[in-house]
Amino acid sequence: MSDVTLATPLTALVGVRHPVVQTGMGWVAGPRLVSATANAGALGILASATMTVDQLRSAVREVKSRTDAPFGVNLRADAGDAAERARIIIDEGVRVASFALAPSRELIARLKDAGVVVIPSIGARRHAEKVAAWGADAVIVQGGEGGGHTGSVATTVLLPQVVDAVDIPVVAAGGFHDGRGLVAALAYGAAGVAMGTRFLLTSDSTVPDAVKARYLTAAVGDVTVTTKVDGLPHRMLRTELVDALERAGRAASLLRAVRHARAFRRESGMGWSRMVRDGLAMKHGKDLTWSQVLLAANTPMLLKASMVDGRTDLGVMASGQVAGLIDDLPSCAELVDRVMAEALATLRALPAAR
Repeated sequence: MSDVTLATPLTALVGVRHPVVQTGMGWVAGPRLVSATANAGALGILASATMTVDQLRSAVREVKSRTDAPFGVNLRADAGDAAERARIIIDEGVRVASFALAPSRELIARLKDAGVVVIPSIGARRHAEKVAAWGADAVIVQGGEGGGHTGSVATTVLLPQVVDAVDIPVVAAGGFHDGRGLVAALAYGAAGVAMGTRFLLTSDSTVPDAVKARYLTAAVGDVTVTTKVDGLPHRMLRTELVDALERAGRAASLLRAVRHARAFRRESGMGWSRMVRDGLAMKHGKDLTWSQVLLAANTPMLLKASMVDGRTDLGVMASGQVAGLIDDLPSCAELVDRVMAEALATLRALPAAR
């Protein structure tokens, strides 16, 4: 493990050695990847949205059996059982709760009262201001370069906006994969960086080798944004399947969505009533048709087909633009050591202020 450290408000807040976060990627950020990240001195975040409640508790306990270092769990704030999942985090002594959507003021307070650090992910300055006012301890701000659901504002524009707007630590996400990026984020005022695609492409990731190979051969131009998976902007590798989804008519898209909704119901143990409630929560505040809400069932199942089953022909591969810059599969320990060594070398190479 590297002796190189950079103390920041993030490292002080969550108790990790390095200001690096591994994001909570569905079907990817499981116990093996999270514990390897934690043992490397960074913050690993377990993805729970694709797990049942029982699976989440089991996964948390597995991570704890593999590491004594702090780690986090990512939750869907709009899920019908979010409170139950928060209870697991509290009961099991998980250090960090992260959220893909803004949690309620009440949920933030409940977690903080139990000593849990609350770090929502946001994609706009106003969202950061809202969760900061509600008591969030830090925020992860993702620019449009990031993989999965994403916005249209680049990290270099969004990050300084958020840093200037809130008084809590800001973690930069979207476009980061090395030590130079960490130094750049720190220069903007961030307290660290969060990386998804870079951690996906490690030897500790359980993603099948054939899928990793597709990522490693991708160029920057092979990463695209489409709304045809679930109706929302989604950054992923462009494949023949993505092309087919974009060509498909509404009837074919809805038929596929119904089929995937049934499959996800079996996979997650989620009842139809719960799926409807979650759909209502997803629709709230957004200009989404019911067709788009139903299409949301595409996301977990199409991701599972690739990230778990290795079917690059049947699944989609969420990806940040940095996939086009990555050509190796280090272990998490090797990756974090490299990032920190590069960051220190970059800082040393900067011209001294006169």
